[in-house]
Amino acid sequence: MRAKMMRFKEMKHFHFEKRWAFPVAIASIISVFLFAICFNLGTVSSLYRFNSFFPMFNSHSGINRTITHEEKIQSPPPPALPTVPRFAYLVSGSKGDLNKLWRTLRALYHPWNYYVVHLDLESPPEERMELALRIEKDPIFAMVGNVYMISKANIVTYRGPTMVSNTLHACAILLKRNKDWDWFINLSASDYPLVTQDDLLFTNKRAMPLMVDPGLYQNKKSDIFWVQPRRALPTSFKLFTGSAWMILSRSFVEYCIWGWDNLPRTLLMYYTNFVSSPEGYFQTVICNSPEFVPTVVNHDMHYIAWDNPPKQHPHVLNLYDTKNMVTSGAAFARKFRQDARVLDQIDHELLHRQNGSFTPGGWCKGDPSCSKIGKPARLKPGPGAQRLRRLIGKLLQPPKFNDSQCR
Repeated sequence: MRAKMMRFKEMKHFHFEKRWAFPVAIASIISVFLFAICFNLGTVSSLYRFNSFFPMFNSHSGINRTITHEEKIQSPPPPALPTVPRFAYLVSGSKGDLNKLWRTLRALYHPWNYYVVHLDLESPPEERMELALRIEKDPIFAMVGNVYMISKANIVTYRGPTMVSNTLHACAILLKRNKDWDWFINLSASDYPLVTQDDLLFTNKRAMPLMVDPGLYQNKKSDIFWVQPRRALPTSFKLFTGSAWMILSRSFVEYCIWGWDNLPRTLLMYYTNFVSSPEGYFQTVICNSPEFVPTVVNHDMHYIAWDNPPKQHPHVLNLYDTKNMVTSGAAFARKFRQDARVLDQIDHELLHRQNGSFTPGGWCKGDPSCSKIGKPARLKPGPGAQRLRRLIGKLLQPPKFNDSQCR
């Protein structure tokens, strides 16, 4: 009997809700209709903006809508220009590299980009403190706030995994501090740009695709040592090598840092006991990740004059290398001695940089030039952009481009 009473109540409640469902639905439809009429202009303009980004929903596809008087008079907004990309740099150095690093940083500087600088633990505390003071006292750096120094220095041995660790540390800092950069570039104090940042930003805006160490346990540098027995080559992934200097997309950097699978961490452990880890870690990660393989371009955007054979140590560049540097179309070159005459020539002829000032660009205002900031996203590309575009065009030509990807 009690069960029958419960079913009777449920049926009564159901019929009560059913009687109210239709009036509520009608009232809702009328409300939406009145709301659309009151805000017709806003709704149509919003739909127009939506259609401008997604053409598949344009009115000519068969969707009929009312064109208001205001829309007939107003011309459609111009198409959005491609946004200017942002670069995030790591510029690192060691003992005695303070002035070299400072010169490279100022030659690279652009208020649109981000910069992390690092003098390793071998550098005297006085050098690291001096670098921090220069960054703090520079009026442009202080105004923009886009130059960061790793104050707690890392030990870096350039043949082992500590260089990889230091690079990942800088990447993590950049990801934490800024959310809007597009490409990561690692350089040393011995590198120098061959094009202006306006040239590089403009070219990237148009068409650039993507690319046992005792230092782990001690506070002093020493050479690597060998242990027995030698380990066999891995079977779960394939090893790749390349340059220690690279340009990496933000999405790939995020994959290495946040890693949605375990491959970056697995390979980091593998390369702990590996000679020249900086020349293999990132290449092996990207070439064992199918989603990133199509983005690989087999070039580090550097001009380097190697010894021949065996191409292990780069020559120190001088004035006689200027022509080859320019014709290479590369964005950067290495390696240079401090205050070499060839750097003065690059400043004068390629960067148009004078008396240690910033490399001029569309952002520069004030007297002297670049003492004030105009529009950071305004670019004035020069001949360097043309050289760089020619190089990239050659790199992307099939079948060379496809044949050089992770082979």
